[in-house]
Amino acid sequence: MSALPRVTRRRAVTAAVVLVLLAAATVWAVLPERAAWTAQDLRITVRSGPAGDQPVDLDARFLLPRERSGKVPAVLLAHGFGGTKDSVRQDAESLAARGYAVLTWTAQGFGRSTGQIHLDSPDYEVKDAQRLLDWLARRPEVRTDTAGDPRVGVVGGSYGGALALLLAGQDQRVDAIVPSITWNDLGRAFLPQSAATDATGVFKKGWAGVFFGSSSGGDDPACGRFAADVCRAYLSMATSGTPDQAALDLLRKSSPATVLDRIKAPTLLVQGAVDTLFPLSEADANAKGIAATGTPVKVAWFTGGHDGGAGPGSDQDRVKFLTAQWLDHYVKGDGAAPGDDFTWSRVAGFSAMDRDLVTNGYSAPAYPGITGTGNARLTLTGSAQPIANPPNGNPAALSALPGLGSRLSSLLSGNVASDIPGQHATFATAPLTGSIEVAGAPALALRAASPTGEAVLFVKLYDVDPAGAPTLSAGLVAPVRLTGLPERIGDARPVTVTLPAIVRRLEAGHTLQVVVATSDQAFLSPAAPATYTVAVDGQLTLPTLVGTAISSPAAIWWYALGALIAAVLLGLVVLLLFRRARRRRRVIAVNQAYAGTPLVVTGLRKAYQDGFVAVEEIGFTVERGQVVGLLGPNGAGKTTTLRVLMGLTTPTAGEIHVFGHRLVPGAQILSRVGALVEGPGFLPHLTGYENLRAYWRATGRPWEDARFDEALEIAGLGASVHRRTKNYSHGMRQRLAIAQAMLGLPELLVLDEPTDGLDPPQIAEMRRVLQRYATDGRAVLVSSHLLAEVEQTCTHAVVVNKGRIVASGPVEEIVGESPSVAIDVTDVPAATEILTGLGVRSVTPDGASSLIVDMNGTPRAEVVASLVRAGVGVDRVVPRRRLEDAFLALVGDNSRGSGDR
Repeated sequence: MSALPRVTRRRAVTAAVVLVLLAAATVWAVLPERAAWTAQDLRITVRSGPAGDQPVDLDARFLLPRERSGKVPAVLLAHGFGGTKDSVRQDAESLAARGYAVLTWTAQGFGRSTGQIHLDSPDYEVKDAQRLLDWLARRPEVRTDTAGDPRVGVVGGSYGGALALLLAGQDQRVDAIVPSITWNDLGRAFLPQSAATDATGVFKKGWAGVFFGSSSGGDDPACGRFAADVCRAYLSMATSGTPDQAALDLLRKSSPATVLDRIKAPTLLVQGAVDTLFPLSEADANAKGIAATGTPVKVAWFTGGHDGGAGPGSDQDRVKFLTAQWLDHYVKGDGAAPGDDFTWSRVAGFSAMDRDLVTNGYSAPAYPGITGTGNARLTLTGSAQPIANPPNGNPAALSALPGLGSRLSSLLSGNVASDIPGQHATFATAPLTGSIEVAGAPALALRAASPTGEAVLFVKLYDVDPAGAPTLSAGLVAPVRLTGLPERIGDARPVTVTLPAIVRRLEAGHTLQVVVATSDQAFLSPAAPATYTVAVDGQLTLPTLVGTAISSPAAIWWYALGALIAAVLLGLVVLLLFRRARRRRRVIAVNQAYAGTPLVVTGLRKAYQDGFVAVEEIGFTVERGQVVGLLGPNGAGKTTTLRVLMGLTTPTAGEIHVFGHRLVPGAQILSRVGALVEGPGFLPHLTGYENLRAYWRATGRPWEDARFDEALEIAGLGASVHRRTKNYSHGMRQRLAIAQAMLGLPELLVLDEPTDGLDPPQIAEMRRVLQRYATDGRAVLVSSHLLAEVEQTCTHAVVVNKGRIVASGPVEEIVGESPSVAIDVTDVPAATEILTGLGVRSVTPDGASSLIVDMNGTPRAEVVASLVRAGVGVDRVVPRRRLEDAFLALVGDNSRGSGDR
């Protein structure tokens, strides 16, 4: 398998935090070709419940490839917890453009669907999905294997990923599944126990609260739209910290672990290494359980998850590629069988405290699990230490915030190592003599003593650089509940503790610290105060994994050569310093020809190791005062171009200049660029104003430079900026993200689908916002598939097809002369039938009584005469050409790509 493209090294802390905040978690994000698919919104009534007698109305959307010969295979696409069918809109459109019939729906209890939330219960959500399979089997457009058995794959992330697994285990009609960032055992996920004991796990209150707080409505204010048994289980565990048998049974029922031996559908498991909710061990358990029955299984790890992550562009490319490859082979029947190799990526310097941000991709012949293919054993030093458990777990150590890992914890607390004095013990290794590639779950032996016979502990592994700065990989913590403990540490027996699996390169000169704490903000600690004594025995075991690098490292700029130069003769020192100064001047020199131009792209090319060429050759210019629209069908290269522009991926060839400065990793000129790429990400419990302040602090720039009031005035947010973002609609979050991009009033604004989720009045206002922004020497580059909006908003357009520019210039020049006419008629259906028989290229309804007709050389008089002879009244015939017409003429009928990377 080919490599995950490597994300360029970013030397600035600012760039690292900005990219993290911009990341989004979705399976893949590509801009669909409008002409490649059709969509129908509908309501599907299913019979749900244990007896199948409870009607539930599901808000659904059915998409079909516009151009198809015969019946097509289908994909059932499920959303994540708290989402709706709109949450996976782009995924659905991309799959439809690829040739699949796609059915996506809002699960019961969410959005406009009726019913309650049962946590993917086999009696409810899974049974609903089975009825949707029935619905697909009845559609005349969908290919079937036998009567009632559609040819179908199931794709979903998190909540939708578990549904895919449970459905495949319950219904053998499923032909392939791609579950991502999901769970194996819901009880273990919310009550993790990292020690080799039979004690009940520790309640993950932070994440449970996020889920339970995300549902509103319903008859019971305490439960929202959750089913009564789910509500009771949550309230009981959140109060006591331990589940009763009813709660355990409920969580177990919603766990794919119960059906793995019945899954016969080939399974691609995608799991994120930046996930404090469902860590890598959950996918590992799913993979082992499914593979044990002989079902084909493939596993891929990526540098993302429920807590965001780094390098979204490259890893999303890999996820898209693997998903399409899997579905095409096992559902569509195209292409060779995917190999058994294992693909993963590794982030070094992940937290906001690190100086560098690097993502490397690797592959290995087979999936090794979370135990790696080798081990490194390091000796831990430190004597037995007493630690205090505070009353009610307050104050608590802060390791991660739900959905943000350790990155925002670092930003808000000032240090990732936010352990409370007196409440934690530290054990350390000697400095490493060489680097270690860790890929899996570290382990150690822990001893503990307690006067109560019990203890709840939180074990963490910090990577400490030579300057003493600690980093907790992805905010991952191992909770441990111990019982039957002695009062004296000398009487305690060692217990093996397995830490969450990580993927990290430990550098030479770094030390490792094992911290054992009594509290953690993310978990529920015992309410009673107590003092424990803890110690570690022997060694820290680190699983290692050696793979084949699947991308070549980017160039690294070397600085601070003074120490080496000082050891050389004075004459050589002068010579080297002179040469170094010349090199540096060349790097930072400004191209005076472009100094006044916001953006110049020349000869841009992006090719991947697997042979896919996302961008063949692209070059264009954005001048001051312009609003430039970047247009193109699915797979044209638009998203890749924006990712290169924002440093999310590196080009194979070509250059980008921003105000004359060549764009390189960590370039300071990026401070003059504002962007919304890969989707917005905000802290739900902060107001819009507080989110914007946190974002600006992360850039390290003075608050007065934010020009906050001016940005808000242009964006038009008004008083809503002081509301908590968890109460924002999708459209309001989009407006806040655009306001965030405008902070500091950057001279170049880059926006990917800025009108996504906005209603028509908001779209009209956004049009005015962008036009107002492109004043006073500023410029805007906007990628959008809404051609009518581009035509009304943009001064210029760049049309891309198959990785090349097919047209660029002022919008009115691209629109040009009209090959089509608008015809007002008295009978639209009859006129459509008559015109289609005349050999015109297309007939498109435009309102209640008008048609847009592409004449295809047919004389206008012949068209009118044919309509009149047939008794159809013609009220008006006028030339009509829109940007959409020009776009379709430029890209042609053979424009469908293989996925916009």
